[in-house]
Amino acid sequence: MSVGYYKEELQHGVGHFQVFIKWNICAVITGIVVGGVGTAFHHFVAFATNAFAASNLRMIWLLPIAGILIVACYRFCGMDNDRGTNMILISVRSEEKPSLFTAPLIFISTVLTHLAGGSAGREGAAIQMGGGIGYWIGRLLRLDEKDQKLIIMCGMSAAFSALFGTPVTAAIFSMEVISVGVMYYSALVPSVLSALVGYCIAIRYGVEKTFYPISALPEITIASVVKVTLLAILCGMVSVLFCVVMHHTAHFLKKAFLGKFTRIIVCSFLLINMTYILGRGDFNGAGMGLLENAVVNGNAVWYAFILKLIFTAITLGAGFRGGEIVPSFVVGATFGCVVSGFLGINSSFASAIGMIAVFCGVTNCPITSMVLSIEMFGAEGLIFFAVAVATSYMLSGYYGLYMGQKILYSKDRAEFINTSAH
Repeated sequence: MSVGYYKEELQHGVGHFQVFIKWNICAVITGIVVGGVGTAFHHFVAFATNAFAASNLRMIWLLPIAGILIVACYRFCGMDNDRGTNMILISVRSEEKPSLFTAPLIFISTVLTHLAGGSAGREGAAIQMGGGIGYWIGRLLRLDEKDQKLIIMCGMSAAFSALFGTPVTAAIFSMEVISVGVMYYSALVPSVLSALVGYCIAIRYGVEKTFYPISALPEITIASVVKVTLLAILCGMVSVLFCVVMHHTAHFLKKAFLGKFTRIIVCSFLLINMTYILGRGDFNGAGMGLLENAVVNGNAVWYAFILKLIFTAITLGAGFRGGEIVPSFVVGATFGCVVSGFLGINSSFASAIGMIAVFCGVTNCPITSMVLSIEMFGAEGLIFFAVAVATSYMLSGYYGLYMGQKILYSKDRAEFINTSAH
């Protein structure tokens, strides 16, 4: 081969190395900034959650005031029609970009929601916060249009990792959730590194890793696999129900109450009444108590998954802010726990399977779901989680939490379909 050939190959190698260095620098910067903000966000949400829990339900009366403040803040910043997480997903595929106010608004409004007892998660908020900050870091670093999309995914990874302590899941999720059937492999290096940096910062400053060891794994037999498959079929149906209730509740509330202030105030008093009728705050906030009771202790009341879904749909449909991912965890875990007796499965194990299967169904992210099962429950039960994820993924159809998510390939045929999740 000629000298010119080797010279050209050397130039290609140097070019790849330069890009590698560039993205290592960008990822570290993004991981430090977003990881730091994500860690602060975790502690603020934890403080708000603890304050509500210690108030003996009295803080629930702040819900209308919190709602008014949230709507007013978004209106003042010109984000009255903000599309939340959908906007971040769309920004990776299109020319639309997050607002400068995305991160601070979702930070403040999510803390207010949790402080007053609204039923919402935090990881969806983290995606918005991380993506928004990532975009503006890209602007400061003068990245071009294509690189901006990658640094948005970097920010998503770092924030998710800092909040939940699952860095590999965070990195894969940011690449998989945008377009179902296509992984953004170009974001692999920056997403993994920014997630790792964000995770390290979070652990350093007191955020505990989420891990629930499973002690009652069944043996791998035809009978146990069939039981897990049956549970996953039911969880696929629950994930469809979750998406339908979330979307239709929001649509109904928007039609019933055209004014955003009226809507959030009316729904606040509805949530207050529901909370006092139950006489407990288990279904307010993210619901981590329900999740831990199901997964760790194998206990859940039969109506837990239904009430958590209703509380979350009203909270987010009213205009409060937060995320849907942890509520989907809670719905899946409590549902798995409830039906475990009918299927002859250990309740703690069934809760873990239910949590992962419903998460997969509502996000359409099977690879992320399998990685999440390893980071949260260990690798010993991977075969069961893989069966559950595959089953739920196919049977959940083209439903999804995020209408900004594109489903590019069919779930049951080798063909291109290019449709939005619904």
